[in-house]
Formats: sequence, C-alpha cells, structure tokens
Amino acid sequence: MSVRGKEDQKSSTSDGQRPLFNRIAVLRTERQLSRQQLAEVVGVNYQTIGYIERGEYNPSLELAFRFAEVFKLPIEAIFSREPLRPLSEELYRREPREGV
Repeated sequence: MSVRGKEDQKSSTSDGQRPLFNRIAVLRTERQLSRQQLAEVVGVNYQTIGYIERGEYNPSLELAFRFAEVFKLPIEAIFSREPLRPLSEELYRREPREGV
C-alpha cells in the first residue's frame, strides 16, 4: 500500500468516504436562519441540514451549489476536505504579538 493510500485510509469515514467539513451551522446562525428555514430554501428536509452540519451526510454537488447560492459564497468557502479555520481567522490573519 502506498503512503497516500495509508493517509486516505486514516482520514476516511466508516463508509470509506473522506470526511467533508463545512460551515453551514455558522453561516446559518449568522443569517439567523433556523434549520427548517434553510431546508425550505434549498429544498431538503430540515433533518438533512442537521446531518450535513454534523458531517454525518455529504451533500450532492447540486445541493452544495444551492448552499453557495443561498449564502452568496463560493462552494470552497462553505465546504472543505480539511478542517475549516474560524472565519475570523480567515478574515483577520494576524501574526501573534510578542509578549502576549
């Protein structure tokens, strides 16, 4: 098995898929949307929103595009294969001050 294969094996979910991280909960909360409201806008059951937020379900590409349209963000700002840093870190990248 190659090194890459071992890395993939370690970072896969129980169904063999690599995890997909997202900012759905943060974006939904910032926009004061309930799971039910977001679900209605993107055309899914409200429980699906919870599954996606918790990483228990990966959305289809079509659904990912619907989220991007609702939040007016590119897909890569919402979903990632790597854990997402807090948005504040993304927006305000600052070097740590000495002595703090």
